[in-house]
Amino acid sequence: MDTEIRRPITVWKLSGSVILAMAILAGCATTTPKEQTVQAPVSAAQQAEAQRQAAAVVVKTFKRKVAIGRFTNETRYGKSFQVDASNDPLGKQASDMLSTRLFATQKFLVFERPDIEKIKAEQSITKDAGLIGVDALIVGSVTEFGRSTTGKSGFLSATKIQTAHAKVEIRLVDVRTGYVFFTASGSGDANTESGQIAGYGSKADYDATLNDRAIGAAISDVQNALVAKLDERPWRTDILKVDGHQAYISGGSRQGLKIGDTLSIMKSGETIKSAQTGFDISLPAKTIGQIKVVSFFGDNETNEGAVADITSGTLTEADRGGLYIGESKE
Repeated sequence: MDTEIRRPITVWKLSGSVILAMAILAGCATTTPKEQTVQAPVSAAQQAEAQRQAAAVVVKTFKRKVAIGRFTNETRYGKSFQVDASNDPLGKQASDMLSTRLFATQKFLVFERPDIEKIKAEQSITKDAGLIGVDALIVGSVTEFGRSTTGKSGFLSATKIQTAHAKVEIRLVDVRTGYVFFTASGSGDANTESGQIAGYGSKADYDATLNDRAIGAAISDVQNALVAKLDERPWRTDILKVDGHQAYISGGSRQGLKIGDTLSIMKSGETIKSAQTGFDISLPAKTIGQIKVVSFFGDNETNEGAVADITSGTLTEADRGGLYIGESKE
């Protein structure tokens, strides 16, 4: 009887202790004031645009004119089925991929050369011939291409891996002299894997897309070196016209120019032919004045230009022929 009476008393004492402890903790707790949301004086879209502009680094980009010439298949792949050597699907595929990737960088004006005869034929119909020379000609070839199939088989399992490998070589050629001033190579692989366990799983037939992906990977590999080399050339542009205290120059916002930019008026150095190398060498240019960009005109990268005030030096329409515009060193 005593035991039955004591058990409820013991439980009550423990529960009371817990309640007492909770009351003490509640008394010691501090109340944190509720935070109030303060609206910014500008909209969220304006804030995002301001952050984007602050983070963006404006770099003046001289869009070089490049053309992709010969791009051939120097491997044994497909040679037994190829009747016409000039109709090379593998080389043309590599050429088209490189052309697409260079255009996507927005750093180049890419001109057609493999299908130049088709362009000339169309121009003869429209009576409008206006082919433009380029700064560099890109030639190249697919030097390695092949496929392999590997796998493992066990008591109840089997795996199969199909791999395609490609390697391309490219050269940059100075169209004025025929001099090869840069070479680079790129390689790429693509694979697909399938497996089965106790007769269950995926089966892989011949995957023709591996060829395309391997060539694409090789082109992407060589593209970075190619773009870096072509970007080495300092930005400069020509003077279209001089009208009083203003100058009209080629290039606008698509080349990285912005209102308020200060640019230098440069006079080209004398060009002398080297007896040692046989090449023409230009002596260092000189700064003769400065201009400040005030507005833009044109609606695309081929016809855009800028209007600039002449802030120092003397510039006239008569002497603009031997001058050009470069980035200010100050």
